Amino acid sequence: MLESKIYKGDVRKKQSRMSKIEEFYEKRYKLLLVIPLLMLVLGVLFMINFYSKNGDIMYKDVSLKGGISATVYLDKEVNINEIGTSLKNELSVDEILVRSIEGIESEQSGFVVEVGSDKVDDVLLQSKLEKILNIKLNDENYFVQVTGSSLGSGFYAQMIRATIFAFIFMAIVVFITFRSFLPSLYVILSAFFDIFMTLVILNLFGVEVSTAGITGLLLLIGYSVDTDILLTTRVLKRQEGSVWERMTSSLKTGLTMTATAVVAVTVGYFLAKSDVLKEVFLVIIIGLLIDVIATYLMNASLLKWYVNKKEMKNG
Repeated sequence: MLESKIYKGDVRKKQSRMSKIEEFYEKRYKLLLVIPLLMLVLGVLFMINFYSKNGDIMYKDVSLKGGISATVYLDKEVNINEIGTSLKNELSVDEILVRSIEGIESEQSGFVVEVGSDKVDDVLLQSKLEKILNIKLNDENYFVQVTGSSLGSGFYAQMIRATIFAFIFMAIVVFITFRSFLPSLYVILSAFFDIFMTLVILNLFGVEVSTAGITGLLLLIGYSVDTDILLTTRVLKRQEGSVWERMTSSLKTGLTMTATAVVAVTVGYFLAKSDVLKEVFLVIIIGLLIDVIATYLMNASLLKWYVNKKEMKNG
């Protein structure tokens, strides 16, 4: 009997807390919408300034802008910062990036040099590396890949077109699914917010995006739309319960999915040895965290506003 009273008391406290949260949300859901909108405005201003300085919407690596990528395998540790400085002095070029690669046991087993300048060819780069490292480079310890500037820009243009077409077809599917303009527009806006803000953050931290990074952005389109469609479907197409109950049900499911994905991808990021995988994982991690804001602050608030107006109109 005592346990029953304690259980009922806990249920009442939980219901009281939920009712207070619901009351807070009912009064301030428009205010919550200000957070993603302010982020979007700041992001647009940042990107305008970024484009004016760099002439592009992102930092691109050699695979997208053209240049030389050379991988050197070693059986000893080296200071990659010193190698980078020495190469810049020897080649008189600033567009040089040196990053380490790791072996299976997390010990340095070499490094990658990326040179984004037409003034340097693969023969000159190899000779300078041999001079700096004081070793002979051959097919066993040295691999070089040259991407012409026209080929790199071609890859970049194709990837951008692929992203745009993916977004367009996604929008068509969303409109067909809901057959209602505003809710469909909210889903598309939220997906755009997710991709755009992820790109802003990558630029903010100076991450050079390769073809792998753009692939990660394409994956984000699908994931972002998935959580937004889940929310929109439950709010608009289900009839059981109140709008708040349907939204919280979607929130629990969506956050569980996102948290699981973030944990899995974060583990993958720290365990991966491939720079390609690390870049894809990094893009996905950032995008998943931004998607929480896009879905549950932006899309949810817009849907709440839409449903309230619709109910008032229907009387």
